[in-house]
Amino acid sequence: MSLNKITTCLWFDGQAEEAATFYTSIFANSKITSIQHYTDAGQEIHGHKAGKVMIVEFNLNGHYFVALNGGPEFKFNEAISFQIDCANQEEVDYYWDKLGDGGDEKRKVCGWLADKYGVAWQVVPTALKEMLSDKDMEKVKRTTVAMMTMKKMDIAGLRKAFEGKT
Repeated sequence: MSLNKITTCLWFDGQAEEAATFYTSIFANSKITSIQHYTDAGQEIHGHKAGKVMIVEFNLNGHYFVALNGGPEFKFNEAISFQIDCANQEEVDYYWDKLGDGGDEKRKVCGWLADKYGVAWQVVPTALKEMLSDKDMEKVKRTTVAMMTMKKMDIAGLRKAFEGKT
């Protein structure tokens, strides 16, 4: 039986190595594992010069990625995003600030952001998931209303709404 592994492939337009370096600098226990280059074989199809970085394989805290320098044909959007579960406000602030640096300010809403490469991330406190899973629908409603007004998640503000103290 073969070992099955799901690897996320991200399509870039020339920034694959730069992006992989950026992401591995943010997440603990992360590293670039392989860099492959285009050759002149198939150049009539792929259109890239021999020697240019084609694929960068990297790992972010146990999640495998391939960054492909495919070209300008495809762009990232929020239809696909990566959710980061954060234990506390310090983690929320860290990932929000690091990933959001240089990103599109208009795409920061309800804990979502797009980084400088256009990749969408959700920076979510685990406390929010717990609040939204509560059986008291009034608490859930208040928390949801508070969340919808936030760009970056504020755990204290969410907690106040959850407890009806706003």
